[in-house]
Amino acid sequence: MLLPSPAAVASQPEELAPGGYRWLEDGPWDGPIYMVISIDRQMVHVYDGDRLVGMASVSTGMAGHRTPTGDYPILQKNQWHRSNIYSNAPMPFMQRLTWDGIALHAGHNPGYPASHGCIRLPYAFAQKLFGITRLGTLVNVTRDRLDPALMVDGLVLADMDSSIVSFSPRETASTDGEAASPDLSAVPLLEVDPGVFALRLSRR
Repeated sequence: MLLPSPAAVASQPEELAPGGYRWLEDGPWDGPIYMVISIDRQMVHVYDGDRLVGMASVSTGMAGHRTPTGDYPILQKNQWHRSNIYSNAPMPFMQRLTWDGIALHAGHNPGYPASHGCIRLPYAFAQKLFGITRLGTLVNVTRDRLDPALMVDGLVLADMDSSIVSFSPRETASTDGEAASPDLSAVPLLEVDPGVFALRLSRR
């Protein structure tokens, strides 16, 4: 289940030219690192927690070889991988998402879907991304969404005794006898344990 992140993110993602990318921060980051890939927008956003730290143009699967949507942990990493399916084609900085051939890797990036299902990244972006991810890093492939989301297992939401987060605003004292009202300026910022991001993986 996907819940909106408490962080505010720009509603209109920055436009990038085919093969373009930007890193907004150099790291090191607190994590968890994860990615959201939009097939319709042909873009990937990289997050440190709920903070956007990088973005790039991508090329996903074309007609007949579509990239499936869903949540995928990185299963395998290989810096100089070659395809086992497509004529030994080079797949630099390969990060496998499924065992049937879907992966992130550096490759031709024309700005539209052109792969056999993999998600092609600009070479320099793929190289840096390879260095900051690890096995289990979550990749969320969507149709259009690029904003961050918390992945919370349905068993947690169904447990009436569980609590993900909770806080109560302090009340301001009333000077005219009326009921006190919440002091919204005193409401604490929402903090979420990074483990929540990995909760979905632990239930697979």
